[in-house]
Amino acid sequence: MLRALALGALAAFAAGSAVAQGFFDDNEARRRIELLRQQVETQRQTTEARLSKAETAAQEASERAADRGALLELSNQIDVLRGEIARMRGQLEVLTHQGETAEGRQKQLYLDIDTRLRKLEQAREQQAAVPEKPPAPAPTADAEPSPAEAKAYQAALDQFKLGNYTLAVAAMQGFLVTYPGSSLAANAQYWIGMAHSGQRDYKSAITAQRKLLVQWPDSPKAPDAMLSIASAQETMGDRTSARKTLEELIAKYPGSSSATSAKQRLAAFSKR
Repeated sequence: MLRALALGALAAFAAGSAVAQGFFDDNEARRRIELLRQQVETQRQTTEARLSKAETAAQEASERAADRGALLELSNQIDVLRGEIARMRGQLEVLTHQGETAEGRQKQLYLDIDTRLRKLEQAREQQAAVPEKPPAPAPTADAEPSPAEAKAYQAALDQFKLGNYTLAVAAMQGFLVTYPGSSLAANAQYWIGMAHSGQRDYKSAITAQRKLLVQWPDSPKAPDAMLSIASAQETMGDRTSARKTLEELIAKYPGSSSATSAKQRLAAFSKR
């Protein structure tokens, strides 16, 4: 539109110049024509400058609209992230509560075991003041443990499976104090020895397994106890004692699976 007006003005000036030639001489006509041309050029430049500003303003307006769209998208993403953070905080609170609950249960278990150990120490002190009684007879193989016995034994065994050997020893000792005549007593004594082995305390492991052999020689765990003793002796570098223990195992419990393992170990000793 502006360009058309500029061209119209230029044509009008050109027509005026033709009329002027009729009244003025050539020099005057040229001067006036040149003046008109300069005016038209100035008007054209002004129009183009305005048009350029208008185009720039339109482009800036479009960019601002695009920026608003980007800001809206970013705002939506921020809302999503805030929701995700809130969900994660909720999960963290749940996990924290579960951890605190588990810690409280573990502390209670430690206190219970500590109480039982204190009772055990008191019982030993009382026994030291009176003539020693013969060990309690081994339970019969047919005796079934009570639900309370089975639960206490399983709780102690779970500690061993988790690798909590110190806690396993304490729990098994507490079990023996509470249920000395249980059919699971020999098993508990065996796992005490195995827990000591897990701690690499092989001397204590051997002592614990020998106690099993003295009090429960007919227990199904007795052959396993002898095999555990031989393993501890071999680990300590005492191969002579280990060989002797394996030979005794084969002689006392020839039909056991531990005797089969003992024969294999003795054969391996011979090849070394």
